[in-house]
Amino acid sequence: MPDAARRIQRIYLLLTLLSTLAASFIWGVNTLFLLDAGLSNAEAFGANAAFTAGQVLFEVPTGVVADTWGRRASYLLGAATLLVSTLLYLFMWQVEAPFWGWVIASVLIGLGFTFFSGAVEAWLVDALNASEFEGDLESVFAKGQTTAGVAMLTGSVAGGFIAQVSNLGVPYVLRAVLLGLTLGSAFLLMRDVGFEPRRGASPTAEVRRVLEASLDSGWRNPPIRWLMLAAPFTGGVGVYAFYALQPYLLELYGDPNAYGIAGLAAAIVAGAQIIGGLVVPFVRKLFNYRSHVLILAGMISTLMLLAIGLTSSFWVAIALLVVWALTFAASMPMRQAYVNGLIDSDQRATVLSFDALMSSAGGVVTQPALGRVADVYSYSASYVVSSVIQVAAVPFLFLAKREKAPSDPIEHAER
Repeated sequence: MPDAARRIQRIYLLLTLLSTLAASFIWGVNTLFLLDAGLSNAEAFGANAAFTAGQVLFEVPTGVVADTWGRRASYLLGAATLLVSTLLYLFMWQVEAPFWGWVIASVLIGLGFTFFSGAVEAWLVDALNASEFEGDLESVFAKGQTTAGVAMLTGSVAGGFIAQVSNLGVPYVLRAVLLGLTLGSAFLLMRDVGFEPRRGASPTAEVRRVLEASLDSGWRNPPIRWLMLAAPFTGGVGVYAFYALQPYLLELYGDPNAYGIAGLAAAIVAGAQIIGGLVVPFVRKLFNYRSHVLILAGMISTLMLLAIGLTSSFWVAIALLVVWALTFAASMPMRQAYVNGLIDSDQRATVLSFDALMSSAGGVVTQPALGRVADVYSYSASYVVSSVIQVAAVPFLFLAKREKAPSDPIEHAER
């Protein structure tokens, strides 16, 4: 492998480590943090829905920023926005701000993440192409996922137990510190390679040019369109299922103050990311097509969500959660390779951002709706409803398979 490609991968893995570690300090306690601030279940997931609404609003515009100003500029703006919005979250918790304040702050956090989504993945793929990288993309994405899993495992477990021995605000302080470190590292190390920003062009003309080209490469490209149409169901359910596990596991465990147990859900997902990244090479050997992996993962995820809703045992729920998380983790690099193999460099960040937008759009609707189901009925009922929503994604995955996309077959060195 060329030295330039190794350096690009090292920078990618470092930034993945820092940004995920920063974010994950609150993932194990975020729902509890919102409830502690005086919000109801519906309001807490309404705030989370505002976060995903912010992603919907800003995904494509920030993708255009990455495709015009540069991927590095987009990443730096994202780190800075997340730092400021995290401090705002901490302040509102201290003053027990009204619901509308949480909505505004959550939208800003969504804005911060949209500067990341699309930009870092586009930066990586373009830089590897320019560095004469000849390996398979799944292996790189798998390394990133494993690194993110290690960071998430560390941050979520630490965040839960730190909150338990101190208070729910301390993980947010640690998140802000690490976001500052992420911002500094990206400023020093990240450079646009294999992509030339178009800063001198008219912003309006550039937005129109990139969006039109992105529609051609993305929405009007049938294989990508079917995956995008599946994304609202999988993404919307996934984010609810993850955050609802915090209070649901505490309910099954029988101790509402065991914040360390709440962090266990995030830790399990993190561990699954690590294992999922490691098993990707073996998954590649078992299947001939990436779409087959995605279809099987969709079916298994649906069954696991249904079973989580039906069980009353804490330990059974934990086991089901492990399978659910492993399924997602093993299939995600396959999906990334499938989509990136169909996108031109000039529109890569915008198309990836539009793909993320579709996933976020599902969360805007499903999170408050499922939160309401949890308020009126129970968390277990909300997981049963989640499985019904999740299964709606599977037909779109079959339609993507039918398109026989050039990026669908998995190339095997030897059989």
